[in-house]
Amino acid sequence: MSESSKPRVAFLGPEASYTHQATLDTFSSDRYSLAPQTTIEDVFAAVQDGSVHRGVVPFENSTNGSVVFTLDLFADLHNKYNDILVCGEAYVNVSHCLLGIDALSSQDYSKITKLYSHPQAWGQCKTFLQKHLKHAERFDVSSTSRAAQLVAESKDPGAAAISSKVAGTLFKLSLLAEGINDVSGNQTRFLVLRRKESPQTSAPSTSATSAVNSDEENYKTLLLFTLPYTPSDPNPGALAQCLSVFGGHKLNLTSINTRPSGVANWEYIFFIEFKGRKDDGESGAVNAAFKELGGICDNGGAFYGNYYGNYY
Repeated sequence: MSESSKPRVAFLGPEASYTHQATLDTFSSDRYSLAPQTTIEDVFAAVQDGSVHRGVVPFENSTNGSVVFTLDLFADLHNKYNDILVCGEAYVNVSHCLLGIDALSSQDYSKITKLYSHPQAWGQCKTFLQKHLKHAERFDVSSTSRAAQLVAESKDPGAAAISSKVAGTLFKLSLLAEGINDVSGNQTRFLVLRRKESPQTSAPSTSATSAVNSDEENYKTLLLFTLPYTPSDPNPGALAQCLSVFGGHKLNLTSINTRPSGVANWEYIFFIEFKGRKDDGESGAVNAAFKELGGICDNGGAFYGNYYGNYY
């Protein structure tokens, strides 16, 4: 298959980012063409406008929690990404390294005055940063691999990046410290995006994978909703009513997140993930839960797809 004829997959770049690794783990380079993007929103935009077949974005980290940039894009306050659905997920082990221009003598970090990384990385390396680099000024950038690229381009011996060992090799940086994240089992979960009209198809799989995919209980659903609220009618207990819907239909919630609604101060959008999948027809526990939820919350719950690790 020629490169130009391969379906394109957008990911948060540049190359050697953890999102790039998740994309490589999910989409084989012999069947797909990988398209690095500058920001997470660029990935959403590429999927929305149909210029790519799929997109891969970071969703949450096991140490530092949800990626709020991604949550805000799902919230879609300006109705830019109405056709986005989730169709898969992938997990990547994250081992952060400190990368710089010149090797350090006797682990003397005092000469490092500037630090570059993605905002998520700061929260994953708090102990190391507090002990060795609390004097350094921090600069937020779009990805950890972009941080390594910027340090390499700067040629500044006082600059360093928190990034991956792979990025250090790619951009020819010195490995100043390895495995600096607080938790050794640190992982990030990534979601695979598609447009609504793009068919969801099985990825190439072994018989074992096919057997797992047939297990309905392993599927997840992501949705978001807001609650009706006015100062004169605060609607006490509305959130508890919404959450009780899932228990009533024996659906196991796996995560709950909130973000500001963008409509009024101290009003929130609720993001819910749960085990189960929405059926094409009217039957099933998930369909029944959606119907009941629509009578309690605003907008009836925005549905973002059924997904599982080997289904894209």
